[in-house]
Amino acid sequence: MSFADAESIRWMEHLRSAKSTCCFKRERRYQRAGDRMTSFKFTGVTKTALLSGTIAVLIPLAGCASKNDDIDLTKYVETIDPADKLYNEGLANLDAGRLDEAAKKFAAIDRQHPYTEWARKALVMAAFTNYRKGNYEEAISMAKRYNTLYPTSPESAYAYYIIGLSYFRQIPDVTRDQAASRRAIAAMQEVIDRFPNSEYTDDAKTKIRVARDQLAGKEMQIGRYYLERKEYLAAIKRFRGVVEEYSNTRQVEEALARLVEAYYALGLTSEAQMAASVLGKNFPDSQWYKDSYKLLQSGGLQPRENGNSWLAKAGALITGGSS
Repeated sequence: MSFADAESIRWMEHLRSAKSTCCFKRERRYQRAGDRMTSFKFTGVTKTALLSGTIAVLIPLAGCASKNDDIDLTKYVETIDPADKLYNEGLANLDAGRLDEAAKKFAAIDRQHPYTEWARKALVMAAFTNYRKGNYEEAISMAKRYNTLYPTSPESAYAYYIIGLSYFRQIPDVTRDQAASRRAIAAMQEVIDRFPNSEYTDDAKTKIRVARDQLAGKEMQIGRYYLERKEYLAAIKRFRGVVEEYSNTRQVEEALARLVEAYYALGLTSEAQMAASVLGKNFPDSQWYKDSYKLLQSGGLQPRENGNSWLAKAGALITGGSS
């Protein structure tokens, strides 16, 4: 669904409902105060004292003025726009898909109107805009900064959610390192723990399940690698890890079948029979169970429970990705 995710749509609807031409009284109060601090008419260098950033630009240029008295210093001064105007323009650009322009508007608020309510709102929107642009590390950095500055704000839950989404979007295929999967799980779990009743909790749980399935898939990929090379003990370690640690993922079904194969190859028939028994109990109609049953039959064996096996305990926890 590209960037037009459900969470993006929900957030944009929230922003539209908050946007108005007259804005909020409190936001206007911040804006009037900000305008008094930053508005000026440029008639000389001395009247830029209220804008320290402007002074830094004009001081070296003032030295050049003696050589050319006609130099127009005003073109080096950033235009100070009202914060509400910048914010609404940022939202309009974001809604129209002009993400670069939106990012510039939100950045201008942070630069021109710091420590205002507008700056707070612009910061979380800048994080969201960078997420939409695919600048995930920048989005994470801005969202973390937001939560540091405004830990109790109404949008704090969404800032944490942006962090989780940004890690989630960086999850690679199972052939590559899965550090992003682990970070996504940790970030989404923080959303759940901090804001259990928020509108982002259900999606956070869903994405945790997806990321956990990815981690299990990585273990399966390594386990199959060892199995193909007949390094059965190393393979069993990986498949067992999937059954014990990722019992609620889709990978557990194949992991049990691979355990039957690896145990049978080592002559550990009791463990092979137990793995097949757990597989048949949880996935009786699966092709993996049919193949495992056929393998045991080829040696005159059948699935059989073994209460002393580690599989007896692990098997009770298997949900096969249903939770």
